[in-house]
Amino acid sequence: MSDSPGTSPGPVTAADVEQAVRLAVTTLREGATADWSVPAGALEWDCWETTEHLADDLFCYAAQLGPAVPPVDTHVPLQWAQARPGGPGNAFFADRAAGPAGLLVLLEASGAILTAVVRTASPDKRAFHVFGVSDPEGFAAMGVVETLVHVHDIAAGLGLEWTPPADLCDRVLARLFPDAPEDPDRWAALLWCTGRTELPGLPRRTEWRWYGAPEK
Repeated sequence: MSDSPGTSPGPVTAADVEQAVRLAVTTLREGATADWSVPAGALEWDCWETTEHLADDLFCYAAQLGPAVPPVDTHVPLQWAQARPGGPGNAFFADRAAGPAGLLVLLEASGAILTAVVRTASPDKRAFHVFGVSDPEGFAAMGVVETLVHVHDIAAGLGLEWTPPADLCDRVLARLFPDAPEDPDRWAALLWCTGRTELPGLPRRTEWRWYGAPEK
């Protein structure tokens, strides 16, 4: 929700990815000595797996957008695997011997890669995503949403506080969720859009998606 009717909250940028990941890593470091094998909020994945999945997402978004002529009909040819049945399908996995501190370095590195790719990509570039072909701003917004929402899950498991900036939430809602409710609490609205909570008069979603297609 913008400050005044008819105004835009602004585009999602590389700086937003950078900020989201920086805030995420700072928050999760507070739980470095906790048990990361506990479930991440309401997810079936544990906190380690969810953080690993987030780092993988950020890297894979960068990889998808990175080629000079990105594919628009399929993913870049990474090999996907699961560390266990029911776990997330990733292109890479963290070295568990490095512990949570090492896992967060991996998250920070993946965020930096996506930030750099979005920052240098032409706005005219288009790349494949399962929810539709998108542009650099769209991939930046996807990376921010993945970060904000999955840190919500992980923080719930580790017993940490996590409330990202309202303006950051507002920008990704405007970019990816045309059906977002006009709730003044933009973080609550984003949690509702991604099936994490209910709002007054709006039951919790059991299915959801975003819309990453750029404006024509």
